[in-house]
Amino acid sequence: MTIYVIISIVSGLLFGTMDAFIHANPLARRLFSVYRPIAKEKINVVAGSAIDLAYGFILAALFLQLYDMLPGMNGLLKGISFALLVWFFRVVMNVASQWMMYTIPAAALIYSLFTGLAEMLVLGLLYGWYLSPYITI
Repeated sequence: MTIYVIISIVSGLLFGTMDAFIHANPLARRLFSVYRPIAKEKINVVAGSAIDLAYGFILAALFLQLYDMLPGMNGLLKGISFALLVWFFRVVMNVASQWMMYTIPAAALIYSLFTGLAEMLVLGLLYGWYLSPYITI
């Protein structure tokens, strides 16, 4: 349980840090300028941090629940499988919906796909390396 809590907190912090880097860099600001008319001027850092921590706990718990069903011979491969699964449901489906419903530059959609994949792989590898339902520390 202790490892679960620690890894959940670490993954929540990583979520927030990677999201900030992915969305606040100059390339992303240029690509996502299409959202400027509806984007908030200031981000609620406390709420955003709480949401990212919650995501960390939820995804870590989901990884543990799915562990035995995930493809892969070891934790790292299971982590990659989990990352690809979450990436599909979290990122790919969102990008496909945006592509169908809005006029968004293809470069912004491709950027979202690749940065989302990188983000999910980092978290999946973290879970795969440190979490297993068979560790009871």
